[in-house]
Amino acid sequence: MTNSETPIDILQQNLQRHVYRLADDIGERNVQHPEALHAAEDYISDTWRQQGYIVEKQAYLENNVQCANLEVNLKGNAQAEQFLLVGAHYDSVFGSPGGNDNGSGVAALLELSRLFQSEITNMSVRFVAFVNEEPPFFFSGRQGSNIYAKAIRQRGDDVRLMLALETMGYYSSEPGSQEYPPLFKYFYPNTANFISFVTNFGSRRKMLRLAKAFRQVNDFPLEHVATFSFIPGVGWSDHLSFWRQNYKALMVTDTAFYRYPYYHSFNDTADKLDYPRLARVCEGLFNALRLLANTGV
Repeated sequence: MTNSETPIDILQQNLQRHVYRLADDIGERNVQHPEALHAAEDYISDTWRQQGYIVEKQAYLENNVQCANLEVNLKGNAQAEQFLLVGAHYDSVFGSPGGNDNGSGVAALLELSRLFQSEITNMSVRFVAFVNEEPPFFFSGRQGSNIYAKAIRQRGDDVRLMLALETMGYYSSEPGSQEYPPLFKYFYPNTANFISFVTNFGSRRKMLRLAKAFRQVNDFPLEHVATFSFIPGVGWSDHLSFWRQNYKALMVTDTAFYRYPYYHSFNDTADKLDYPRLARVCEGLFNALRLLANTGV
């Protein structure tokens, strides 16, 4: 760090570097492009090892392609058997380089793990990079997070809250830039300048706990909702796999297709993201999660 660079500057630069590596250098990454998928896997693993973590791999074969979920852990001091779990999928949809979906989520995951690496917390904090979230795997038993969530439920892992980091990097200050499902527009702002926490009714209390913590430590605009999982977009990420295993889980998102004009397209490139605002969101998430890891959730 130079004398003129602040921690938020470093965070912003790192986020941008991660997204450009995933979206522009590696590009479309899925089972139709296995070399790119493996390159993304290697990049995440190498980054975590450089941060001092031991990377655990849950490998499985899909479409004759070796696929893997990746996991690292920060061991808690007093309540080590209890986990906060932060996850993001690193594959991209067919035909897209996945800058925002989900290069932004992976970048945030890697920076949150970096920020936590020297922390001492009561609860353990786990970071997981999921494979095969996008169609045709979504809503199927072959989704990476579904395989992972079933495995940890079977072994009895005590995950107190799971966060799915999903499409987090696009913002606008223009009125009318934010859309919603029917009726939601009467309760939420029409300007796409906020980050959102989204969950079902079963996880509402813990979502509100996280939202309160986020607002205590950060002034970035936050909106949150607990609603029906059948509403389009509400269950459209890896948190759904954890709901299915009766874990409390939520999605952290910029609302994806409700604001992002390049969603699931070949134009979802790294230059579309707002890195200063994404850095503020990550800073807020880190401080909020650190608070919960020490006070409980």
